[in-house]
Amino acid sequence: MLNISHISKSFNPGTPNEKLVLNDLSLNVEKGDFITIIGANGAGKSTLLNAIAGSFIVDSGSLTMAGHDITLMPEHIRAKHIGRLFQDPMRGTAPGMTIEENLALASGRGGWLSRLSRADKAALRDRAAMLNMGLENRMQQPVGLLSGGQRQALTLMMATINPPMLLLLDEHTAALDPGAAEKILSLTTSIVEENGLTCLMVTHNMQSALELGNRTIMMDAGRVVMDVSGAERGALAVADLLLRFREISGKALDNDRMLLI
Repeated sequence: MLNISHISKSFNPGTPNEKLVLNDLSLNVEKGDFITIIGANGAGKSTLLNAIAGSFIVDSGSLTMAGHDITLMPEHIRAKHIGRLFQDPMRGTAPGMTIEENLALASGRGGWLSRLSRADKAALRDRAAMLNMGLENRMQQPVGLLSGGQRQALTLMMATINPPMLLLLDEHTAALDPGAAEKILSLTTSIVEENGLTCLMVTHNMQSALELGNRTIMMDAGRVVMDVSGAERGALAVADLLLRFREISGKALDNDRMLLI
Protein backbone atom coordinates (compact mmCIF):
# COMPACT_ATOMS: atom_id res chain seq x y z
CA MET A 1 0.00 0.00 0.00
CA LEU A 2 2.84 2.37 0.92
CA ASN A 3 6.30 1.83 -0.49
CA ILE A 4 9.17 4.00 0.73
CA SER A 5 12.28 3.44 -1.35
CA HIS A 6 15.74 4.68 -0.37
CA ILE A 7 14.68 8.12 0.88
CA SER A 8 17.19 10.54 2.37
CA LYS A 9 16.81 14.01 3.81
CA SER A 10 19.29 16.56 5.17
CA PHE A 11 18.46 19.83 6.87
CA ASN A 12 20.70 22.88 6.40
CA PRO A 13 22.75 21.19 3.64
CA GLY A 14 26.13 22.69 2.85
CA THR A 15 26.37 24.48 6.19
CA PRO A 16 28.13 23.69 9.48
CA ASN A 17 24.67 22.81 10.84
CA GLU A 18 23.94 20.19 8.19
CA LYS A 19 22.14 17.18 9.67
CA LEU A 20 21.22 13.95 7.91
CA VAL A 21 17.83 13.01 9.35
CA LEU A 22 16.78 10.23 6.98
CA ASN A 23 19.50 7.97 5.63
CA ASP A 24 18.66 5.77 2.61
CA LEU A 25 15.53 4.52 4.39
CA SER A 26 13.28 1.92 2.80
CA LEU A 27 10.03 0.55 4.22
CA ASN A 28 7.13 -1.37 2.73
CA VAL A 29 3.75 -1.02 4.44
CA GLU A 30 1.01 -3.48 3.54
CA LYS A 31 -2.68 -2.58 3.56
CA GLY A 32 -4.03 -3.12 7.08
CA ASP A 33 -0.64 -2.97 8.78
CA PHE A 34 -0.59 -1.32 12.21
CA ILE A 35 3.09 -0.53 12.71
CA THR A 36 4.52 0.85 15.95
CA ILE A 37 7.74 2.87 15.63
CA ILE A 38 10.29 3.23 18.41
CA GLY A 39 13.75 4.72 18.78
CA ALA A 40 15.74 7.26 20.74
CA ASN A 41 15.33 11.03 20.41
CA GLY A 42 16.65 12.16 17.04
CA ALA A 43 16.30 8.73 15.46
CA GLY A 44 14.10 10.13 12.69
CA LYS A 45 10.71 8.80 13.79
CA SER A 46 8.70 12.01 13.44
CA THR A 47 10.79 12.99 10.42
CA LEU A 48 9.68 9.80 8.70
CA LEU A 49 6.03 10.69 9.30
CA ASN A 50 6.71 14.21 8.01
CA ALA A 51 8.21 12.75 4.84
CA ILE A 52 5.14 10.56 4.32
CA ALA A 53 2.74 13.43 5.01
CA GLY A 54 4.60 15.75 2.64
CA SER A 55 5.77 18.30 5.21
CA PHE A 56 8.92 18.47 3.10
CA ILE A 57 10.20 16.92 -0.13
CA VAL A 58 12.87 14.27 0.32
CA ASP A 59 16.31 14.85 -1.21
CA SER A 60 16.39 11.46 -2.89
CA GLY A 61 14.37 8.28 -3.14
CA SER A 62 10.65 7.85 -3.74
CA LEU A 63 7.32 7.30 -1.99
CA THR A 64 4.44 5.43 -3.61
CA MET A 65 0.98 5.05 -2.08
CA ALA A 66 -1.71 2.81 -3.56
CA GLY A 67 0.27 2.66 -6.78
CA HIS A 68 0.62 6.44 -7.12
CA ASP A 69 3.93 8.27 -6.89
CA ILE A 70 3.52 10.88 -4.14
CA THR A 71 7.18 11.87 -3.86
CA LEU A 72 6.57 15.41 -5.14
CA MET A 73 2.88 15.65 -4.19
CA PRO A 74 2.07 18.73 -2.02
CA GLU A 75 1.09 18.15 1.60
CA HIS A 76 -2.46 19.47 1.21
CA ILE A 77 -3.14 16.97 -1.58
CA ARG A 78 -1.75 14.06 0.44
CA ALA A 79 -3.90 15.16 3.39
CA LYS A 80 -7.00 14.08 1.47
CA HIS A 81 -5.88 10.49 1.97
CA ILE A 82 -3.72 10.71 5.09
CA GLY A 83 -5.03 11.34 8.61
CA ARG A 84 -2.62 12.56 11.27
CA LEU A 85 -2.46 13.18 15.03
CA PHE A 86 0.33 14.94 16.88
CA GLN A 87 1.66 14.88 20.43
CA ASP A 88 0.07 18.24 21.20
CA PRO A 89 -3.69 17.83 21.80
CA MET A 90 -4.12 21.47 20.78
CA ARG A 91 -3.27 20.65 17.16
CA GLY A 92 -5.80 19.29 14.72
CA THR A 93 -8.86 21.21 15.90
CA ALA A 94 -10.21 24.76 15.77
CA PRO A 95 -10.34 25.70 19.50
CA GLY A 96 -12.72 28.62 19.06
CA MET A 97 -15.29 26.51 17.24
CA THR A 98 -17.73 24.10 18.87
CA ILE A 99 -17.47 20.34 18.95
CA GLU A 100 -20.31 20.16 16.45
CA GLU A 101 -18.61 22.62 14.10
CA ASN A 102 -15.28 20.80 14.25
CA LEU A 103 -16.91 17.47 13.46
CA ALA A 104 -18.92 19.07 10.65
CA LEU A 105 -15.75 20.44 9.07
CA ALA A 106 -14.01 17.07 9.35
CA SER A 107 -16.96 15.23 7.85
CA GLY A 108 -17.12 17.52 4.82
CA ARG A 109 -20.20 19.42 5.90
CA GLY A 110 -18.19 22.48 6.90
CA GLY A 111 -19.56 24.69 4.15
CA TRP A 112 -23.04 24.26 5.54
CA LEU A 113 -22.52 24.98 9.23
CA SER A 114 -25.45 27.38 9.34
CA ARG A 115 -27.69 24.88 7.56
CA LEU A 116 -26.97 21.60 9.29
CA SER A 117 -30.15 19.55 9.28
CA ARG A 118 -31.48 17.80 12.35
CA ALA A 119 -30.33 14.54 10.82
CA ASP A 120 -26.82 15.95 10.29
CA LYS A 121 -26.65 17.16 13.87
CA ALA A 122 -27.92 13.83 15.17
CA ALA A 123 -25.29 11.98 13.12
CA LEU A 124 -22.52 14.18 14.50
CA ARG A 125 -23.83 13.71 18.03
CA ASP A 126 -23.76 9.95 17.52
CA ARG A 127 -20.15 10.23 16.38
CA ALA A 128 -19.24 12.14 19.51
CA ALA A 129 -21.04 9.55 21.66
CA MET A 130 -18.79 6.83 20.20
CA LEU A 131 -15.87 8.43 22.08
CA ASN A 132 -17.56 7.58 25.40
CA MET A 133 -16.45 10.86 26.96
CA GLY A 134 -19.77 12.62 27.30
CA LEU A 135 -19.04 15.02 24.45
CA GLU A 136 -22.40 14.30 22.84
CA ASN A 137 -23.96 16.40 25.61
CA ARG A 138 -21.62 19.34 24.98
CA MET A 139 -21.87 19.74 21.22
CA GLN A 140 -22.17 23.55 21.41
CA GLN A 141 -19.14 23.95 23.69
CA PRO A 142 -15.90 25.39 22.23
CA VAL A 143 -13.25 22.72 21.76
CA GLY A 144 -10.69 24.92 23.51
CA LEU A 145 -12.45 24.22 26.82
CA LEU A 146 -11.95 20.45 26.61
CA SER A 147 -9.31 18.53 28.54
CA GLY A 148 -6.28 17.20 26.70
CA GLY A 149 -7.67 13.67 26.61
CA GLN A 150 -11.08 14.81 25.38
CA ARG A 151 -9.51 16.96 22.70
CA GLN A 152 -7.19 14.20 21.51
CA ALA A 153 -10.16 11.81 21.34
CA LEU A 154 -12.06 14.36 19.27
CA THR A 155 -9.05 14.89 17.00
CA LEU A 156 -8.80 11.13 16.49
CA MET A 157 -12.47 11.03 15.52
CA MET A 158 -12.01 13.96 13.15
CA ALA A 159 -9.00 12.32 11.48
CA THR A 160 -10.94 9.12 10.86
CA ILE A 161 -14.54 10.28 10.40
CA ASN A 162 -13.94 9.74 6.68
CA PRO A 163 -11.59 6.74 6.95
CA PRO A 164 -8.21 7.74 5.49
CA MET A 165 -6.02 5.51 3.36
CA LEU A 166 -3.28 5.95 5.96
CA LEU A 167 -3.31 7.12 9.58
CA LEU A 168 -0.16 8.65 11.10
CA LEU A 169 0.06 8.93 14.90
CA ASP A 170 3.03 10.91 16.21
CA GLU A 171 3.28 10.14 19.94
CA HIS A 172 -0.36 11.15 20.24
CA THR A 173 -0.63 10.10 23.90
CA ALA A 174 2.74 11.41 25.16
CA ALA A 175 1.33 14.67 26.55
CA LEU A 176 -1.57 13.01 28.39
CA ASP A 177 -1.80 11.68 31.94
CA PRO A 178 -1.60 7.87 32.22
CA GLY A 179 -5.35 7.38 32.54
CA ALA A 180 -6.18 9.52 29.53
CA ALA A 181 -3.35 7.96 27.52
CA GLU A 182 -4.67 4.47 28.18
CA LYS A 183 -8.16 5.50 27.10
CA ILE A 184 -6.90 7.12 23.89
CA LEU A 185 -4.81 4.03 23.04
CA SER A 186 -7.87 1.82 23.55
CA LEU A 187 -9.95 4.13 21.38
CA THR A 188 -7.21 4.17 18.75
CA THR A 189 -7.08 0.38 18.57
CA SER A 190 -10.86 0.18 18.32
CA ILE A 191 -11.11 2.74 15.49
CA VAL A 192 -8.20 1.24 13.55
CA GLU A 193 -9.63 -2.28 13.81
CA GLU A 194 -13.25 -1.32 13.06
CA ASN A 195 -12.26 0.63 9.95
CA GLY A 196 -9.47 -1.69 8.80
CA LEU A 197 -7.07 1.25 8.70
CA THR A 198 -3.40 1.15 7.78
CA CYS A 199 -1.57 2.91 10.59
CA LEU A 200 1.93 4.04 11.59
CA MET A 201 2.27 5.00 15.25
CA VAL A 202 5.35 6.57 16.83
CA THR A 203 5.44 5.78 20.54
CA HIS A 204 7.80 6.31 23.47
CA ASN A 205 6.24 3.39 25.34
CA MET A 206 8.15 0.25 24.43
CA GLN A 207 5.63 -2.08 26.06
CA SER A 208 2.82 -0.56 23.98
CA ALA A 209 5.04 -0.90 20.93
CA LEU A 210 5.06 -4.67 21.42
CA GLU A 211 1.41 -5.03 22.41
CA LEU A 212 -0.33 -2.81 19.84
CA GLY A 213 -0.63 -3.48 16.15
CA ASN A 214 0.95 -6.31 14.19
CA ARG A 215 4.46 -5.04 13.52
CA THR A 216 7.20 -3.04 15.27
CA ILE A 217 10.10 -1.18 13.70
CA MET A 218 13.02 0.45 15.47
CA MET A 219 14.84 3.45 14.04
CA ASP A 220 18.32 4.80 14.65
CA ALA A 221 20.21 7.58 12.86
CA GLY A 222 17.53 7.98 10.20
CA ARG A 223 17.38 4.28 9.33
CA VAL A 224 15.14 1.31 10.11
CA VAL A 225 17.40 -1.00 12.11
CA MET A 226 14.82 -3.59 13.15
CA ASP A 227 11.51 -4.77 11.70
CA VAL A 228 9.67 -7.57 13.50
CA SER A 229 6.21 -9.10 13.28
CA GLY A 230 4.35 -12.34 13.87
CA ALA A 231 5.71 -15.00 16.22
CA GLU A 232 9.10 -13.30 16.40
CA ARG A 233 7.52 -10.11 17.70
CA GLY A 234 5.22 -12.00 20.05
CA ALA A 235 8.19 -13.63 21.74
CA LEU A 236 9.96 -10.33 22.45
CA ALA A 237 10.02 -8.47 25.76
CA VAL A 238 11.21 -4.92 26.39
CA ALA A 239 14.56 -6.27 27.59
CA ASP A 240 14.97 -8.01 24.23
CA LEU A 241 14.38 -4.73 22.39
CA LEU A 242 17.04 -3.01 24.45
CA LEU A 243 19.52 -5.82 23.79
CA ARG A 244 18.81 -5.82 20.05
CA PHE A 245 19.27 -2.08 19.85
CA ARG A 246 22.65 -2.36 21.57
CA GLU A 247 23.71 -5.19 19.24
CA ILE A 248 22.62 -3.36 16.08
CA SER A 249 23.72 0.19 16.90
CA GLY A 250 26.60 -0.49 19.25
CA LYS A 251 25.12 1.75 21.94
CA ALA A 252 22.52 1.67 24.66
CA LEU A 253 19.03 3.00 24.02
CA ASP A 254 19.06 6.01 26.33
CA ASN A 255 15.96 8.18 26.26
CA ASP A 256 14.60 9.95 29.34
CA ARG A 257 11.12 10.13 27.82
CA MET A 258 10.93 6.47 26.89
CA LEU A 259 8.83 4.21 29.09
CA LEU A 260 10.39 0.79 29.36
CA ILE A 261 7.58 -0.94 31.23
